[in-house]
Amino acid sequence: MIARSIRIVCLVLGLILATSVAAAPDPSSGVLVLGRISDNPRAHYEQLKPLLDYVVPRMADVGIREGRILMARDTQQMASYMRRGRVDWVTETAGTAMLLQQRAGARPLLVTERDGVSHYHSLFFARRDRGLTGLDDLRGRRVAFQRPSSTSAYFVPAATLLAKGVTLEILLSPDDQPSPGAVGYLFARSELNIATWVHKGLVDAGVMSNLDWEQPGRVPGTFKRDFVVIGRTADYPRAVEVVRDNLDERVALRLREVLLQAAADPQARDALSSFFGTTRFLPMDPASRRALEDIGRGVARVRADVE
Repeated sequence: MIARSIRIVCLVLGLILATSVAAAPDPSSGVLVLGRISDNPRAHYEQLKPLLDYVVPRMADVGIREGRILMARDTQQMASYMRRGRVDWVTETAGTAMLLQQRAGARPLLVTERDGVSHYHSLFFARRDRGLTGLDDLRGRRVAFQRPSSTSAYFVPAATLLAKGVTLEILLSPDDQPSPGAVGYLFARSELNIATWVHKGLVDAGVMSNLDWEQPGRVPGTFKRDFVVIGRTADYPRAVEVVRDNLDERVALRLREVLLQAAADPQARDALSSFFGTTRFLPMDPASRRALEDIGRGVARVRADVE
């Protein structure tokens, strides 16, 4: 068992090193590099590669002959890759996409529809017996977010509270209390943990996307009947494709065209499905662009005022 575990670790490390070394092409080499921020490089490589293999042959007319994948451990590393021209195209959630825009000048290219859903929103919820009816009631209370990189369960709801003039304070534990008038928060790491903490009274409220709210594996029915929604955010794109700021415009436009047409091509069906359940790519319409601009301002404020 130990030997098998060591082999698996070596395989994953080898994959990371192989993609990192291979994915530093000369700008004129005809290589398109797809990037992903990942805590599971092996699984994400298998999700990314089929679509990259579909896209590359359709970009020969703009000089693309090869596709490679480069993983980053966090947003800071990915931003560095994009600034240095080592990554051309990244698929991410809206919040992280806006961080890459702020740190590396990444350009939003398309909205990504996953499992038939292109936009969603965040929901704040509490136990009915807590007597909370709106976001103003959260002052002096404790809220469970998911993790620091989550758009739906951190960036957007945190920015929403800041926009209402609320001070956010990170707590040491569920037993810790925020200052009077402030909202204390903790990271629960998963939606099920958020629901469990709220139901057990470890925190006063939780937040997650409306899609997660409808999943019994994340909010069990036995919990949900005791919950009440006390607030929601505006809608925003579920995921976004971005490209580096100095990517050849011919390459960016051709990539956009290939991705937009993929949903109508039977040959792309399996590749899209592997790509995190993507059903199609959509143009960046004015409403989506405004939503991303709002998220960008919110992310910047969260970074400045909270972190």
